[in-house]
This record gives sequence, C-alpha cells and structure tokens, in this order.
Amino acid sequence: MTINNFRVDQEGLNRFFGPLESKVMNILWNGNESSIKEVQLILEKEKPINFNTVMTVMNRLVDKNILTKRLEGRTSLYKPVTTKEDFINNQSKKLTENLLDEFGGLVVNHMLDSLKEVDDHLLLKLEQKLEQFKRDRK
Repeated sequence: MTINNFRVDQEGLNRFFGPLESKVMNILWNGNESSIKEVQLILEKEKPINFNTVMTVMNRLVDKNILTKRLEGRTSLYKPVTTKEDFINNQSKKLTENLLDEFGGLVVNHMLDSLKEVDDHLLLKLEQKLEQFKRDRK
C-alpha cells in the first residue's frame, strides 16, 4: 500500500489521508471490524454525516488497499489491512527513502540538525543503529 499524496502542511494521519479518511481510519484502528453504519454512528457524535458519504470514503479506502471488505450476510464489514503502527512505519520509511533518493545528503543533514531537541534515549538508539549499519557494510 502506497500513499501518493503526502501533505507537509498537515499533522498526524491528515498528512496521508483527507480529514474524513483520517477519522474513519482512527475509528477502525481503535475498534474491531465495522460496518459503514457503525462508523457513521461514531462520526455523527461529532457532527451529522450522510451514510452515502461514509460508504464512499470507506470503499475508496478499499480501492486504495488501505481497508479490506468482506460480506457477512447483507452487511459489508471493513477493517484496516495493517495496524496503525505498521502503516505509519511503512509510510515514514517510504517517505524517507524517497527524500534520500531525491535530495541525498541534504536530508541527512537536516535530520541531524533536528536532533537538537531529541532525548538522549533516541540519540543512543541512533548511535546503535549507525554502528550496526557500519558492521553490516563490512
């Protein structure tokens, strides 16, 4: 699964999805397999939303291979293809690889500059990863 539109000006899941898609994904990642009606009822706690709108968004997420859909009787049940953690891990890895392919050392320099505000535990993990990377290259 590849998300083609990364929105730099957004936060969280809205970087990968539209606002309604993000809400749907959070609902499904926080619960079990759900029907369109179940998702609509949760969304309606915030504001009224049309069933057909929710259905369209969920079916588009199926088309994008983000959700799976199965029939149980006459009801379609939806669930994410992967966990939220795996999704974010995979997308951030692809984004990083794309940035490195396109901009190379600039990306690494900017990432290192950003480490000024990082805790010591993350720096230690980075050092360990670099050491492992050096060992594996030999």
